[in-house]
Amino acid sequence: MKLGMVGLPNVGKSTLFNALTNAGAESANYPFCTIEPNVGIVSVPDKRLDKLAEMYNPEKFTPATLEFVDIAGLVKGASKGEGLGNKFLGDIREVDAVVHVVRCFEDDNIIHVDGSIGAARDIETINLELIFSDLEILQRRLDKDKKLLKGDKSIQKEIDFLERLIAHMEDGNTARSFEFSEEESEIIKTVPLLSNKPVIYAANMSEADFTGDINKNKEYKAVLDIAAKENSTVLPICAQIEAEIAGMDKEDRDMFLADLGLEESGLNRIISKGYALLGLISYLTAGPQEVRAWTITKGTKAPQAAGKIHTDFEKGFIRAEVVSFDDLVNNGGMAGAKEKGLVRLEGKEYVMNDGDVVLFRFNV
Repeated sequence: MKLGMVGLPNVGKSTLFNALTNAGAESANYPFCTIEPNVGIVSVPDKRLDKLAEMYNPEKFTPATLEFVDIAGLVKGASKGEGLGNKFLGDIREVDAVVHVVRCFEDDNIIHVDGSIGAARDIETINLELIFSDLEILQRRLDKDKKLLKGDKSIQKEIDFLERLIAHMEDGNTARSFEFSEEESEIIKTVPLLSNKPVIYAANMSEADFTGDINKNKEYKAVLDIAAKENSTVLPICAQIEAEIAGMDKEDRDMFLADLGLEESGLNRIISKGYALLGLISYLTAGPQEVRAWTITKGTKAPQAAGKIHTDFEKGFIRAEVVSFDDLVNNGGMAGAKEKGLVRLEGKEYVMNDGDVVLFRFNV
């Protein structure tokens, strides 16, 4: 999963990026890796994997990973190439979902580029640049379809759809706020629209607001209203708190969060939101050689899940030996689960479930 973090200057985006990626490095058994100054890879916390590591004491421990990209360079006019506009738009094209950091805190010492905080205005500034870029792409597609129409009348339905979508977006609406039919959803998959990317709005608040009654924060409420209209997700967060806990060990961090009345760090909450938003689940493999989590989309069948490990596993798939994580742990391992008849033999049509512990049988 690749999440791109966007936001206007002085909203706390880089503070949050640095805090989340450093926290991931400190808390995980996966080595932190900085590919570029603005890219961080962290492991996905999974208590199930930790338990399997206790049971098997493996040579390798490999959690699923998440890539954060700190996307910089937005100014008004980015869609026309202003500032780092082309790079900004290109970076967003490469991510699976966007974490849009929105400033919801007052601080006279941190100047806002527009002179005052305004969550709705800030969201609109970025969304409009994405919409402008998308409209150019849609217009080119529409022009191409109209030329093809002379020889293929069946394309009229697509033309009508594109014209409706363009009209919707010309009113300042994102593509993700458009209600697509099943057929239209298939068409739009072939058009790389930026404003159709899934979004998590990270409402960055002061520590006082975040640990108090967050609903009293009017900027947060404005973010909620916008997200509701376009079926996006909102995550209230405090970059200041995340920066404070980034360098702590797990015990100190848990104690600090508990003192604030928080159950999870911002990193864990963003990962949960991201998985839910993109429809992702994890299956697990376990043994003395390696304990590992594999990320797949909901609805993936066993052969395709096996292909995540190696293409040969998918090509030569015979069957999968599957047991739920709970059944495996409650019976002391695979042997105990087999004795109770809890290990199932599944074929090519089996749809994987979150937390399945699997051994694939294949022949190449």
